Amino acid sequence: MFDRQASLLIQPLVTGLARTAARLGLSANQLTMSAFCIGMIASYSIATGAYLTGATAILASRLLDALDGAVARLTQATDAGGFLDITLDFVFYASVPLAFAFSDPARNALPAAVLLAAFMGTSASFLAFAVLAAKRGLQNLSTPNKSFYFLGGLTEAGETLACFLAMCAWPDAFIELAYGFAVLCGITTVIRIHWGWQAFR
Repeated sequence: MFDRQASLLIQPLVTGLARTAARLGLSANQLTMSAFCIGMIASYSIATGAYLTGATAILASRLLDALDGAVARLTQATDAGGFLDITLDFVFYASVPLAFAFSDPARNALPAAVLLAAFMGTSASFLAFAVLAAKRGLQNLSTPNKSFYFLGGLTEAGETLACFLAMCAWPDAFIELAYGFAVLCGITTVIRIHWGWQAFR
């Protein structure tokens, strides 16, 4: 929902860091893998109850995730890199609710499962639209630097990041945050199904 505005806000920082990374010889794929590995450290930290460490690692992971695309655009963007980036992003996003379930199974397992089910809806609608848009040669002029055309919604990367950080800051509120975000994911899925149906019918 506010991804585009947030991207514009941090673009000068990301571009500067990306130029530095490119000068150092770091590839976009290396940054993608580093972002994923740090994301897994974040999930492990959350699973063991080190929530603030997890929040710090999440921020570092998402910063590197922003850098990989910027470095790719400065060097050479590839379909393989785009595939790796989006696949590992979805694995990371799923790992965080699972980590909270591990941190307190009796209390957190059910809301984590509901949130993961909601993530399935947003993920499926996101990727299904991207596949069919690519098949038809559709392009999103508002996000020309992305690897593919996708639909927005109430729960994009920025909102998901904010939710994860809130969960780490207030782990006792995980149940309320998980259920609340699952509802927003459900609304996003319905909106994307409607938009997709209208676009392809």
